[in-house]
Amino acid sequence: MSVPAILVTIVLIISAVLLILAVLVQSGKSEGLSGTLVGSSAAESFLGQNRSHTWDAKVARATKWLAGIFVVCAFLLNLL
Repeated sequence: MSVPAILVTIVLIISAVLLILAVLVQSGKSEGLSGTLVGSSAAESFLGQNRSHTWDAKVARATKWLAGIFVVCAFLLNLL
């Protein structure tokens, strides 16, 4: 096994573990289909303006980045 393949494997394993942790830390979306059918009140839309600064938004953003890193590493490992 070559050195680049070992490095990509290490990054793949680290990103997999962090991705699992990020998914487990996220809070559930309890509204589901009923929340989309009923709609949101004015208070919820007002509080939703600063949603990008909350803990849940940061964890969701980190989950997307970790998933992207995982997919890229998996493809690179397949090519090596």
